[in-house]
Amino acid sequence: MLINLQAKLLGIVLCVLIGIIATIVATRYQAPIILCALLMGLSLHSFYSKVNIQAGVNFCSRELLRLCVGLLGVRIAFADIVSLGITPPLIVMVSMALTMVFGVLFARALGLSKVFGVLSGGAVAVCGVSAAAAISTVLPNDKSQEKYFAFTVIGITTFSTLSMIFYPVVARYLGFSDELAGVFIGGAIHDVAQVVGAGYTISPEAGDVATYIKLLRVALLMPIVMMVFFAFKEKNSKMSGGVSAFIPGFLIMFFVLAFLKNVGVLPVWLIDFIRSLSSNLLVIAIAAIGVKTSLKQVFSLGWRPVMLMGCETIFLASLIIAGIIFFY
Repeated sequence: MLINLQAKLLGIVLCVLIGIIATIVATRYQAPIILCALLMGLSLHSFYSKVNIQAGVNFCSRELLRLCVGLLGVRIAFADIVSLGITPPLIVMVSMALTMVFGVLFARALGLSKVFGVLSGGAVAVCGVSAAAAISTVLPNDKSQEKYFAFTVIGITTFSTLSMIFYPVVARYLGFSDELAGVFIGGAIHDVAQVVGAGYTISPEAGDVATYIKLLRVALLMPIVMMVFFAFKEKNSKMSGGVSAFIPGFLIMFFVLAFLKNVGVLPVWLIDFIRSLSSNLLVIAIAAIGVKTSLKQVFSLGWRPVMLMGCETIFLASLIIAGIIFFY
């Protein structure tokens, strides 16, 4: 046990240091922390060639990442989601499902991997980087997975930022009320931070509704991850990380924490601690994925992934708008 820990220690320390520096830089310049951690990790890919570094980096990029996803369960508030009524959730859920299907089909049409279609479609449809991280843990571990994940993080951050800037303008142009603007913002923008920023740019009411809608999408993360897990398990019954016939432990952790949080068992201080711990560990895990990934491999993907993620983003927004216009 001790020998195993010592073998991983240098790689873990490297990823932690990258995470700390990325957090400092992102805070200083008001930049996305996850993106900073990924880019810094990519710039230090040469360290991954050292044998005494690889074990720790692999641990952070896989096992630590799964732990982060499991801890996300404390972010789910069922009462807030139920308070929205039935129509907005239906619009959002149907749009999410269609976006994931579109991602897979369009990826194949562009000659891209089905794995990348699932990963990018899930990230766009559900909740950005967190969804990409969760989905990546149950996908078959092939040589292309890291570069697909790195590209997804870069793309999702870029398109989410652009959405935060332009979607409030679109909502005003379409004449949406504050409530409907919140449904659009919460349903169409990928990452939580950008949803909050765009929603409260319009009004406090729009910001509140956008946040609730976003929480609905986050709540659907684990059911979607489970569907992806079982879909690929049928084709590959011995996926990496020991996944075989049983549900991964981090999925069980997610649902247990969500249940305990919503029945009021967990004290507020513990919920806040777990949220903070999950966020910090996620930065370290993303840094590790960056270290494992070659920038040359990422750029070798070319223009097709950019087109795929851009079209997925537009497709999701169009579905949300169509749903709002049709039902309201």
